[in-house]
Amino acid sequence: MTGARDVAGAPTGVPGWALVIGRTLAHGVWDTDVVGADRVPADGAVLVAANHVSVVDGPLLVGAAPRPLHVLVKQEMFRGPVGRVLRGAGQIPVDREMGRPALQSGLAVLRRGGAVGIFPEGNRGRGSVEDARAGIAWLAVHAGAPVVPAAILGTRRTGESLGHLPGLRRRFVVEFGEPLDLTADGGSRREAIALGAQRVRTALAALVAGASARTGVPLPDDDPRRPTA
Repeated sequence: MTGARDVAGAPTGVPGWALVIGRTLAHGVWDTDVVGADRVPADGAVLVAANHVSVVDGPLLVGAAPRPLHVLVKQEMFRGPVGRVLRGAGQIPVDREMGRPALQSGLAVLRRGGAVGIFPEGNRGRGSVEDARAGIAWLAVHAGAPVVPAAILGTRRTGESLGHLPGLRRRFVVEFGEPLDLTADGGSRREAIALGAQRVRTALAALVAGASARTGVPLPDDDPRRPTA
């Protein structure tokens, strides 16, 4: 199961079967409320930046987005049958020790007018977006692409592990926010990237907090990555 890729290894499209799997998971296996899908531009390059709390956030984002997404996924997931599915579905592996190849693949997708999904926190945790890595801003600035924040709620509850698989028909919320233009502030690319990462973090954190308050779906109280006192 191998998805089409260009000579540099970047995916050239998301096959229909991958979209069917994502939407079946989002709306068949689980009960997902999607809010603000019309805020995602219908065509042209776009980045979707989501908070990250659970192993199922990637396929859920693919199933909830109104257009095909190439999601940056940690390289460790690209092993065995799951890895073959991810690669065939046009997802992009990220080596956290050397992230440049993944960024170049994402940039190639954007320059073809595609859509890229990314979790700027870098790791699964509480999903409150206390930090955002610069990769999201690097892609946005170099591609001239808007960034749409996306709040994901309900995929992990307090006490569940980061790899926990949610049960049948659990309620999720995916809310898309207003697009951000990280190229509008002027200055050098370096300055735009540094400021842009902070703008994404602030906007995404506010969207997550607001979506949680509006829907009553909380973030988990714990972060399994951090030792308890």
